[in-house]
Amino acid sequence: MSGDLPNEMTCIEVPVPGEPEALQPALRPVPTPGAGEILIEVAAAGVNRPDLMQRRGQYPPPPGVSDIPVLEIAGRVAALGEGDTGWQIGDKVTALVAGGGYAEYCVAPGAQALSAPGALSMIEAAALPETFFTVWSNVFDRGRLAPGETLLVQGGSSGIGTAAIMIASNLGHPVIATAGTEEKCQACRDLGAALAINYKTQDFAEEVNKFTDGRGADVILDMVGSDYLQRELDCLAADGRISVIATLGGSSAEINVTKLMLKRHTISGSTLRTRSVEFKSAIADALRAQVWPLIEAGQIKPEIFAVLPLAQAAEAHAILEEGHHIGKVMLSTG
Repeated sequence: MSGDLPNEMTCIEVPVPGEPEALQPALRPVPTPGAGEILIEVAAAGVNRPDLMQRRGQYPPPPGVSDIPVLEIAGRVAALGEGDTGWQIGDKVTALVAGGGYAEYCVAPGAQALSAPGALSMIEAAALPETFFTVWSNVFDRGRLAPGETLLVQGGSSGIGTAAIMIASNLGHPVIATAGTEEKCQACRDLGAALAINYKTQDFAEEVNKFTDGRGADVILDMVGSDYLQRELDCLAADGRISVIATLGGSSAEINVTKLMLKRHTISGSTLRTRSVEFKSAIADALRAQVWPLIEAGQIKPEIFAVLPLAQAAEAHAILEEGHHIGKVMLSTG
């Protein structure tokens, strides 16, 4: 590594799992990139629900991964590991990582990094990887959303929800979103949703069927699980697909399997953190080809709710847990 790099860095760690105040500042050695990896001087990091789960002790990092939380960062390439990383020192990048981002420096596989879009700030660039990789993998790869098909996004005002609305609508798909307040529903409409449903005052299954003339949505991105699954099956088109990426409503569900069989429905679930570099690299390639041009053209811009300094990671977690946010909560090292 370069001799200009410091030996130590400030980071946020979780000595003992617990509430947001469990996040504590610490000094650690600056990590060294391995073969095919890059060291990023972090400008900003996104805060996501997996970070909250890790802080509570519910979502440990994969073996060999830093125990420092965070899954997405943006910054400047500060050092290169051995081999062809695809990058040069000084490049501005945004990257999906399996951990280590609540820090001034973080190692990332070069194949999981993308150029920070020139149309965005580094804060905005850091808001892309976790949500955009997740949406692409579950809506377009697993969900196989095809031209002309309709997407239903549960939790449309969340970081993943806002990303799903923007990507799918800009690629020409009708998007339906659910949210819990009229303010959040309007935000979904402003981002491109053709219909926004207040799930607290409306039956989303009824509204979806009404909007689609009884056909139903072709793909549903589900972050709730629990009793939502059966209601989703009630408004899922024949041969429709449900991609479950979180279980905010609970991990158990009872469904009518006969109806699932008769309409040839598919329910799948996935997490991204433990997947291989090769798997995530393929998603990066798809985003680079299909979505990055839309960002550079100004058609997609991540929705930022709040930006806090790294030292206030606990406050950022509290904002996410309160659930009043629309879009992303970010941390800045500057």
